[in-house]
Amino acid sequence: MTNKSNWRPLALSLTVLGAIARLLPHPPNFAPVGGMSLFAGARLPVWQAYLVPLALMAITDPIINAFYGYHAFTVMQLFTYTSFLIAVWIGRRLRSTESPWKIGAAVLVSSVQFFLITNFGVFLGAYPHTFSGLAACYVAAIPFFGRTLLSDAFYAGVLFGLHAVLSRMATRERVAATV
Repeated sequence: MTNKSNWRPLALSLTVLGAIARLLPHPPNFAPVGGMSLFAGARLPVWQAYLVPLALMAITDPIINAFYGYHAFTVMQLFTYTSFLIAVWIGRRLRSTESPWKIGAAVLVSSVQFFLITNFGVFLGAYPHTFSGLAACYVAAIPFFGRTLLSDAFYAGVLFGLHAVLSRMATRERVAATV
């Protein structure tokens, strides 16, 4: 476990970089926001963990939506933002660990809840409100789940990995400076 005093500025910087990365061209459903939300929950103070990802989404969504010709904000974003808040909550369970197994399990749970919640929003807006409509919606979304899971795992791995390495380097530098 690294020194907690190293977490805040470094974790905040990595979270912001993760959000900015979503503005870069990327394949559909391969964005840093899920991994970034888990990481923010695990490594930022509670108020920042929830506020920073939402604020960064609220800033970058209108930019991305304008590029594609969509409205700045849509009802669907309520489902998406709720899912990312849940990802932060899941990340809060990782505050005292660097275990790749626990982080990996959190990534899986977070990706599944994102799939279930956001596609329920799609169902409400675009499918008949029947059981078969719900089933059809989730079946149609299955091809997108793999990319979401891969991107969550990739970005969470990068963010948690960079944070662990950079925190250790900062701790070593601080110890060396006092010797």
